[in-house]
Amino acid sequence: MITSNDFRPGVTIEIDGQVWQVVEFQHVKPGKGAAFVRAKIKNLETGAVVERTWNAGEKVQDGHVDRRQMQYLYENEGMYCFMDNETYEQIELNKENLGDAVHFLKEEMNVSVMMFKGKVIGIDLPAAVELKVVETDPGVRGDTATGGSKPAKLETGYVVKVPLFINEGEVLQIDTRTGQYIGRA
Repeated sequence: MITSNDFRPGVTIEIDGQVWQVVEFQHVKPGKGAAFVRAKIKNLETGAVVERTWNAGEKVQDGHVDRRQMQYLYENEGMYCFMDNETYEQIELNKENLGDAVHFLKEEMNVSVMMFKGKVIGIDLPAAVELKVVETDPGVRGDTATGGSKPAKLETGYVVKVPLFINEGEVLQIDTRTGQYIGRA
């Protein structure tokens, strides 16, 4: 058991048999009345995000999520195969389990697979990944004054907006949380 005062981004709690992750929280101490904690929480199984309020110090069930390091192997007919780095056991996950993470998966990439009560609920990617540009329009000389951008298709099929000076074949850093271009690798 933890209290609502222990909330931090990334903390997992259990509500009605489902696991939720604190996305953001705010400890509010009004002039009149008791203090309370307002938190935005995300259901790790369904992806739903809700806002909820607890009294300060209220006890909440700790949602213990196991994280196992696994390596992404390959995709076959919509199923994504991962191998446990310790036991070499393989599991297959579908696109619904992975969500937007499928846009950033490269073969042989190590990820953290989250499990709750023996059931896979998702994966944690690194904060940034390096992906190669496979298709983009050439930058036109003199177009840089406006600081414009153009679409670029990456090796995973994901399309991201990049500055005009980026060319095909370059390796870029992409933020996995927002899906945006960070810089050249």
